[in-house]
Amino acid sequence: MLYFIGLFAGFLLANQSPINAKLGFVLKSPLRSSLLSFTVGTFFLILIYFVSGQQQVNLINVATNNPWWIWFGGLLGVIFLTSNILMFPKLGAIQTIILPIIGQVIMGVVIDTFGLFNMPIGTLTVTKVIGILLLLGGIYVAVVLANRFEVKREKKQLDADTNINIWRMWAILVGAFSAIQQAINGRLGYLLHSVVGSAVISFFSGTVVILIVVLLKERRLWPKTVRITKQPVWLFTGGILGALFVFSTAFLVPKLGAGMTVTLSLSGSIIGSIVVAQFGWWQSLKQNVTRVQIIGIALMVASIALIKFG
Repeated sequence: MLYFIGLFAGFLLANQSPINAKLGFVLKSPLRSSLLSFTVGTFFLILIYFVSGQQQVNLINVATNNPWWIWFGGLLGVIFLTSNILMFPKLGAIQTIILPIIGQVIMGVVIDTFGLFNMPIGTLTVTKVIGILLLLGGIYVAVVLANRFEVKREKKQLDADTNINIWRMWAILVGAFSAIQQAINGRLGYLLHSVVGSAVISFFSGTVVILIVVLLKERRLWPKTVRITKQPVWLFTGGILGALFVFSTAFLVPKLGAGMTVTLSLSGSIIGSIVVAQFGWWQSLKQNVTRVQIIGIALMVASIALIKFG
């Protein structure tokens, strides 16, 4: 059941991306889209927090008796989200997906192996290493080989950019930030005795950061020509999907470890992206599932089994 939750969390995140992309088009700014998404997610989590009767914990005691980094999950989330917005025109769609995944997988393994962020220490076995390599191979097949013509086109466009390698290194680094965020949120949930409370703090701090960025860059929170009442309801659900993802991963990290949680969520996200494209959900471009993508998914599923039993 826990493994299904991890896969489903990634699936939800894959649906959030096209929704927020469409919202960014409507609001004439991806930053405004991010702000609205974070705000909706924050209010949704606050509602869940009070409705579910979560145990109240003294935040001052938690802050004074624990390291400073437990509060930085939201900031890392904003860095990851904003970096993806900036990297897309620099790296193209394929590299923007693949390079952060490499960082996520590697950092997830490092966190588990060395017990970083107060996570339980796990053993890095040969079987787990094979599983990790198989996961990366499956992602490569499902994303790169399945879109080989797009890869060639992007390569021609990017070869002239002398700063491309700097952006590639940053992409891997922000992927590592994403894995760290999941570990931090999991630890904070343990300290607060509330996974929902951890997700609320992560989303609220992220909302504050992105609000400051929007005010500095966009000057206006909402474009004059856009009327909210004329937009479809689903356009504003991206924040809820993102909130459910953060909640799910914070719940799973203490139980499955950062490495397995990252593996499951990434696999679910790739599968979700393929399903969204297959059916053209959220007014996205339709793309039929290919045999190559199915092979890639099969490799990812096999990698999960190896990492689990390794």
